[in-house]
Amino acid sequence: MRVGKICVIGAGIMGHGIAEVFAISGFPVSVYDVFPEALLKAREEIDKSLNRLIKSGKVGQEHHDSIMSSLTFSTDLRASLNSVDLIVEAVPEDLEIKRNIIRTVESIADSHCIIASNTSNIRITQLQEGSSRPGKIAGMHFFNPPAVMKLVEVVRGDLTDDDTFDTLVEVAKKVGKTPVKVLKDSPGFIVNRISAPEGLFFCLLIDRNMATPESIDAFARAQGLPMGPYELMDFVGIDTVVSSMDYYSKELSEDYAKCRCFRKMLEEKKLGRKSGQGFYVWENGKAKIPEASPATNVQLIDIFAIDVNEAVKILEAGIASPDDIETAVKLGTNRPFGPISVAKGLTNREIREKLESLSKTFGVSVFEPAKSIKDGKLLEIISGKATAIEAKSSPGDGSSTETGKAVRVSRRGHVTTVTISNGRLNLLSGDVISQLESVISEIASDREARVVIFRGEGDNFSAGADLSQFVNSPMDFMQLSRRGQKVFKAITEMPQITVALLKGYVLGGGMEMSLATDIRFSTPDAVMGQPEVRNGLVPGWGASQRLPRIAGFSRAAFLVLTGERISGLKAKEYGIVMETFPSSDIDAKVAEFCDSISKLVSPSSAAVAKSLLYKGAETSIDDGLTMEAISMGLLYGTEDLREGISAMLQKRKPEFKGR
Repeated sequence: MRVGKICVIGAGIMGHGIAEVFAISGFPVSVYDVFPEALLKAREEIDKSLNRLIKSGKVGQEHHDSIMSSLTFSTDLRASLNSVDLIVEAVPEDLEIKRNIIRTVESIADSHCIIASNTSNIRITQLQEGSSRPGKIAGMHFFNPPAVMKLVEVVRGDLTDDDTFDTLVEVAKKVGKTPVKVLKDSPGFIVNRISAPEGLFFCLLIDRNMATPESIDAFARAQGLPMGPYELMDFVGIDTVVSSMDYYSKELSEDYAKCRCFRKMLEEKKLGRKSGQGFYVWENGKAKIPEASPATNVQLIDIFAIDVNEAVKILEAGIASPDDIETAVKLGTNRPFGPISVAKGLTNREIREKLESLSKTFGVSVFEPAKSIKDGKLLEIISGKATAIEAKSSPGDGSSTETGKAVRVSRRGHVTTVTISNGRLNLLSGDVISQLESVISEIASDREARVVIFRGEGDNFSAGADLSQFVNSPMDFMQLSRRGQKVFKAITEMPQITVALLKGYVLGGGMEMSLATDIRFSTPDAVMGQPEVRNGLVPGWGASQRLPRIAGFSRAAFLVLTGERISGLKAKEYGIVMETFPSSDIDAKVAEFCDSISKLVSPSSAAVAKSLLYKGAETSIDDGLTMEAISMGLLYGTEDLREGISAMLQKRKPEFKGR
């Protein structure tokens, strides 16, 4: 839809700021308010703002008069709505006031007209209730001051039509803003939804006399933030903060009603900047903040964990994308990074443990870890690889994600399982190899994963390469071999301990994949072998090199040169398999083993020890011993070493952190 004339209803701080933004971009704008004095002040404030923009060079002097002439100010609603295409209401943040103005506007404005609410918290769907044209109602949330802040949240209510939503996104771009899409209606949308539990946290700190506002603000500024939380709340207005908390207590959680200090300030009319007194005294638009040392009982991880947790809840509900969440928080709060970037720099465990501690300390469920964090799926949800439906419906602690139709990844505790699922025989096609390459790379960088199980879906591990796939030339066939070698080498080089769970057919490429793991368990009746020579080929994915090192030259030669198959029991005798378990027990036994070593073995030590074992086999014993001594020195300063010694002396199980 093409938008020409725009009407802004409400001439307050946000209303006249939004009108200025539209006028600067060349839109004719009518500004309506029932109070003539509000309109007069709005005109004066826009003029002052334009002069500041002229001084900063953002607006040319010659544009001042044309911008002001494009603005009309009126107490006549019908005249203000004449021939407009877009209405932006910026009336007080009260559900009934907003509903009433929208219903009144609907009865006057043209039928094609879009009605956008600048609400910062109220669900758009609630504003659509009782509307004669709910599809034309959406959210267009500007940030204060609108002339400066780049962010606009475009919000889809349950009944908003696509044309309305898309038009508002384009209008936001035309006025030089960065729109983020709120795809599913939710209280607070993105920025204020993420800020809500932060606000509760800072309120509870004061309620419990755990720190002073000035010390926490000093701490925030020391971290590079432009404004501390209490100065910011003073700037926004304590009455606005309380109104938001009340709304969230009804719509999100009763925990928001536990905040006391903000309400006490409201009763005392200490509203912050607008009243001249809040947490601080305000003079000439600036807070007089007492000197204070930065608080020591508040950590950045407290704030980060709370923000990440709420961002994950937004993702789980399908409200917005990871990229839009990151953009919204950066632009809406003037921070150098958002919660998605923060989450990538922390582990799932660090965030989960911090949230559990905060929830216990303050007795509020809002701080409890979101489901994806509880299930160890933080990386998947923030990368967009877990959809909202998957995140919400994942079964218990052992949740899983589809990485592709043939490879699945799941996690339980510190144990990650990679499952090949490609038909009854789990053949290794080029597509499967590509998917394996992707998941191996991702898991290798996951600090929460300590043990990785490779297995096949159903009754077979893998019967080998899919030889039915088309290969164009001998060179392409060679490249397929090199590609598989590269992927299986990546398994060997993973810092985690890798385990193969072997059932049924373990042949050709399947056998070679298992040889790339560190430890192998099998059923006694599994069928293993390298049958390539019986097909006119040779093992192409590493068996000719790994098998002699694992089973010895004579046994490897027998298997490779004859193509004979052996049982899992014989493979144990050959030293290929560490242990065999009956088919009925192997899943549980391997899971128990992996869970145990994931807790008992330092991940740092395991990663270094793996390098020594594999590289030592390729070098002289003297060089290998030198590498061993260097490794001892590297590990000497780790937290895991100190924890291991402490646990031994205290006769308890260690709690390694991989540091």
